[in-house]
Amino acid sequence: MQVLGDLICATPPSDLETQPWKEGQMLEKIKTRRSIRRFTTDEVDDKTINMIIESGTWAPSGLNNQPWKFVIIRDQNVKERLSAQTRYARVIQGAKVCIAVFLDRDQSYDRIKDIQAVGACIQNMLLAIHALGLGGVWLGEILKNRESVEQILNVPESCELMAVIALGHADEKKGTGNRKPLEEVIIHRY
Repeated sequence: MQVLGDLICATPPSDLETQPWKEGQMLEKIKTRRSIRRFTTDEVDDKTINMIIESGTWAPSGLNNQPWKFVIIRDQNVKERLSAQTRYARVIQGAKVCIAVFLDRDQSYDRIKDIQAVGACIQNMLLAIHALGLGGVWLGEILKNRESVEQILNVPESCELMAVIALGHADEKKGTGNRKPLEEVIIHRY
């Protein structure tokens, strides 16, 4: 166990955790994260992939059931087979790494809560990708061929595909992004 400032960590800290966060830095990362769909040919090492997945596993889940499983995909032949399952074929083919994220129904206790937990896991991973200076995108359209993807990746029957994250070193400029004003999304204040 390690102590970092006011945080107690059960696992050794990553390089990100050893650097103190400046005020507002987390909010800045949330607001500047963008979906990146084009990548360079630069490699992404295993340590970085593990940090991204570990960030995902720190998402909240009901009863702390942690209902997620991951498949790391680097093999070009497997990426070719996956790319045939989506209209975003070029994104999968161009990514140095893809991570398929699954709901493990054997770990499930409430389907809606567990799907929400996996969504939080994916968001944590996307934020980690951005914080590490990489680019990534959450591919959900591939779910229309969920069963084929599960067969291609040879996952246990209990695993249900929730998303594929394509990632690598960005080969495109990030857009500025925009969001609806709060007046449009807050219904009432009591």
